[in-house]
Amino acid sequence: MIRKRHLVFTLCTIYGILLKGVSGQHPLVQNVTVTQGSTANLTCRVEYNDNTSLQWSNPAQQTLFFGDKKALRDNRIELVRASWSELTISISDVTLSDEGMYTCSLFTMPVRTAKAYLTVLGVPEKPEIVGLTKPALEGDYITLTCSTQGSKPAADLRWFRNEKEVKGAKEVNASGKTFTVRSSLQLHVDRNDDGVAYTCRVDHVALAHSPQQATEVLEVHYAPLVKIARSLSVPQEGQYLKLECVSRGNPSPDPVQWTKDGGELPDLDRMIVEGRELTFTALNKTDNGTYRCEASNHLGTSSAEYVLYVYDAPTTPPPSTTPPPHPTPPDPTALLDSSHASEPTVTGNRDPNALGHHGTDHALIGGVVAVVVFVTLCLIIVLGRYLARHKGTYLTNEAKGADDAPDADTAIINADGNHAHAEEKKEYFI
Repeated sequence: MIRKRHLVFTLCTIYGILLKGVSGQHPLVQNVTVTQGSTANLTCRVEYNDNTSLQWSNPAQQTLFFGDKKALRDNRIELVRASWSELTISISDVTLSDEGMYTCSLFTMPVRTAKAYLTVLGVPEKPEIVGLTKPALEGDYITLTCSTQGSKPAADLRWFRNEKEVKGAKEVNASGKTFTVRSSLQLHVDRNDDGVAYTCRVDHVALAHSPQQATEVLEVHYAPLVKIARSLSVPQEGQYLKLECVSRGNPSPDPVQWTKDGGELPDLDRMIVEGRELTFTALNKTDNGTYRCEASNHLGTSSAEYVLYVYDAPTTPPPSTTPPPHPTPPDPTALLDSSHASEPTVTGNRDPNALGHHGTDHALIGGVVAVVVFVTLCLIIVLGRYLARHKGTYLTNEAKGADDAPDADTAIINADGNHAHAEEKKEYFI
């Protein structure tokens, strides 16, 4: 009886071990993703194995390794680890043709298998930018095209103007298992694009840590633009003054030309030209005038003018923060007298460039002239009405009888005789 119980216990134990072994004899694998040209490791594990062999096969169902025995002659495929519970192999220099479903087999009864998918990412090539014209002219329309090949999946192209992203038009074309991607950027070129860097960058999962990009710097030719900068806002006699001809153009408009009142500079001993600068060593009243700076290149010419008025030197140096004194309002009588002069004369410390002063003087002169004209017209009208009312024929006493008298004495006697009728010939003026 004891022997029967022992035999039953032994059989149950063996059956449990067999059930556990059968349930644990199932290969375990994982999908693998690698970039083209790298190394892929394929691992197959078994939790419980009773000395049963493991095997790896490729997508074409060719055996790669059976246990630790290599079955396929491919120098890229190597054994990493082989045991009763694990079989790991490596494939170096992976290509797109290596992509597919790999099978791990456990040779039990029946044979158990597990499948792992190997994904190979196509690395996009370095992008290229075409369509750039060097140099471009201001006002031109150009199209920059960036392209990259060999990406899998399709890459994304992004444009940057210096550091700011700009949007381009994307186009994707399949070529076998890989893709060719293009992106176009249309530009209306102006002078602000000169020296600007346009960058095309490739974004792809295979380039997570080392993005590819290409950069082109625009060179734009444009006509010059000129302005004059001065070192003094209120130039005075005896002071040092520097005028700088600030010109922007490409090609650079060198040299620049300085003139005064439409002619050459009169005093080169005190007026020194160095490059773009005109320097007055000691100002005086003879320096008053219009100074012109002109710059040109093969695309055009530009100029700027500066009207110089030299103020009298103050008896005591004014504070640097004190603005120039306002001119004294002119005498209306003096303005009327000077209106007959053929050439106006600048008097006092008035700056001909001070537009605010000119506006005040012109308004005052216009008001005075209007008042004078109005008064004159009124006088003319009153005088005309007075003369019109006193218009008529007046006769002396002698003339009153002269028509019928043979001589002067008779005319006088006739005139006296007519006094009796004087009341009938009276004229009344209202």
